[in-house]
Amino acid sequence: MADLIALQEAIIKGKRNDVPGLVQAALDEGMSPQTIINEHMILAMKEVGQRFEQKKIFVPEMMIAARAMQAGLEVIKPLIGQGGAGGGLGTVVMGTVFGDLHDIGKNLVILMLESSGFKVVNLGENVPAAKFVEAAREHQAKLVGLSSLLTTGDPYVKATVAALKESDLSGKVKVMCGGAALTPRFVLEECQADGYAPDAVAAVRLAKDLLGFA
Repeated sequence: MADLIALQEAIIKGKRNDVPGLVQAALDEGMSPQTIINEHMILAMKEVGQRFEQKKIFVPEMMIAARAMQAGLEVIKPLIGQGGAGGGLGTVVMGTVFGDLHDIGKNLVILMLESSGFKVVNLGENVPAAKFVEAAREHQAKLVGLSSLLTTGDPYVKATVAALKESDLSGKVKVMCGGAALTPRFVLEECQADGYAPDAVAAVRLAKDLLGFA
């Protein structure tokens, strides 16, 4: 019998090397990929998120757990097609705004989003506003996430939100922002974005809320 408790514990503790074998064992016994993802792997990441919010673990531990989850998803991907955990919650375009080369926070958010059932298109760092618009249109994204760690990025955050809101995607795509340089007031009042997230766990919750999955 596949040890699904061990699978959850391996993800929570970030035992990346153990996860693929435990996932494969469950598949070999006939368990469906979606059941493994939704009822066991995502459940484990929810526990990781709760521990983070309770300050029982911190960003490094959360990133290690998310990477362990990804190692399990790599085993399942060929069985369910492109998009990690099925991408069933929709496509998110993510990038760090123009003028900013930081990516650790953004990449953690991407891992957490993918682990929660979103398909994520990662545009990388130093991304011009037009590229966000083009990618959202090309991939039919429901949500765009902007990251900015430097205060010098503020004008580019504002310009990118404006470009999305003024494009043909207006009303079709939600925009959320996060990063050390940003404040809720700046994001929501000055930029008129749809949401602000202070960390990766909050970003997943916000993404679900903005798209009606909360």
